[in-house]
Amino acid sequence: MAFFGQPIVPSIRGWKDFEELVASSYTYLVLLDSQLGQLKSIVDEASRHRKKILVHADLIEGLKNDEYAADFLCQHIAPAGIISTRTGVIQKTKQHKLIAIQRLFLLDTNALEKSYTLIERTKPDYIEVMPGVMPHMIKEVMEKTGTPVFAGGLIRTGEDVEAALSAGATAVTTSRRELWKRYAPAK
Repeated sequence: MAFFGQPIVPSIRGWKDFEELVASSYTYLVLLDSQLGQLKSIVDEASRHRKKILVHADLIEGLKNDEYAADFLCQHIAPAGIISTRTGVIQKTKQHKLIAIQRLFLLDTNALEKSYTLIERTKPDYIEVMPGVMPHMIKEVMEKTGTPVFAGGLIRTGEDVEAALSAGATAVTTSRRELWKRYAPAK
């Protein structure tokens, strides 16, 4: 089951990537690297083109990644959702009824177990598993948490995408343009 009909959620790094996707059939886009001063313009422009931005709060230059920043993002920038590794940011995002995506780095067993405890407390709408090239871990995280999973990081080929989706990922986040084109939803 794809994320709003999108097996791929393109991850963009600024205006050049955004401009390429404005005319695409994608509705949802992940905004990775951004500057606080440009954020509102990008989200507003996306809205004018019927695109919805999922902002990665941890990667906004000029904004501390905490609950106050999440309040600011939700109230003044108004993206479709927020991605973060931070528990407080996810909780605030959920309070504002935006899509909350908890980013989870699969470093080792200890980190994974701690993440399960945090996820149980925050109850994000989605979990983004990094790196996304470990299908068995995608399946485990979904089974253990009962939360839909995005696969992201190190996704380089169509085979990587297919393996993640076959393991149960709801969608794959990627900045690879060739994968955007290959998996674009029908218009």
